[in-house]
Amino acid sequence: MSSASWSHTRLIQQDLAPFQSGIPRDLMKDILSRKLGTHYQIIKHRLYREDECMFPARCSGVEHFLLELLPDLPDMEMVINVRDYPQVPHWMTPVIPIFSFSKTSEYKDIMYPAWTFWEGGPAVWPIYPTGLGRWDLMREKLAQAADRWPWEKKVSKGYFRGSRTSPERDPLILLSRESPSLVDAEYTKNQAWRSEKPPVHPFAHPLCTRPVVLSFRYLFNFRGVAASFRLKHLFLCGSLVFHVGDDWQEFFYHRLEPWVHYIPVERDLSDVR
Repeated sequence: MSSASWSHTRLIQQDLAPFQSGIPRDLMKDILSRKLGTHYQIIKHRLYREDECMFPARCSGVEHFLLELLPDLPDMEMVINVRDYPQVPHWMTPVIPIFSFSKTSEYKDIMYPAWTFWEGGPAVWPIYPTGLGRWDLMREKLAQAADRWPWEKKVSKGYFRGSRTSPERDPLILLSRESPSLVDAEYTKNQAWRSEKPPVHPFAHPLCTRPVVLSFRYLFNFRGVAASFRLKHLFLCGSLVFHVGDDWQEFFYHRLEPWVHYIPVERDLSDVR
């Protein structure tokens, strides 16, 4: 889209009615005062955003798709949460419309496709220092790479690399140490790690490269702080996906079927062996 369709200037603060959100102005002001997300307005096919965004790259990933849709969108305003955690618990009254990329059944947020489809994904040092993104390119590269690793060439055991964003991942790391013939699993540095010193956690392991992932038959997907961004990538690796737990959801999970698209694994990993 041309720059004429976009403004980083301060959000227009005037009573423009009727907005398609259908939210009374007083209620919208209350919602904004809670700082549950980033406030956007679409006015005459131009996109406006408040100055503040907690994660600019994430907002940029969201805005890429909003800009593509502008010609077809009426005047509206919305609050988009780019934090990891949902913002509208089930007990909140009134239930307010906040867009979040992930949630559990305990939250009422409206799910939307995460910013990581374009920009602002987790930084993976040193391969993707500015974050994973460009799903349109990544899916082609992954599919091409997977073709070079047919099932017959893959190692017949499980594999996982990731930072310790949740202790639910610990049992798999311990199983890997106990039974390395079953699974190869290690922790990596957290995406925010910048020090040359080793991470504090005793199970730290250097970051893997993607060809190593493709060489294993069984790939594990865990939640992180919220839902993991990796699931959509794992499905393109030509391996069998072991999906741990079903609490955390993304917008497309409801279309997935256990034992068809993935092997379901209990959250405590009691059935993984």
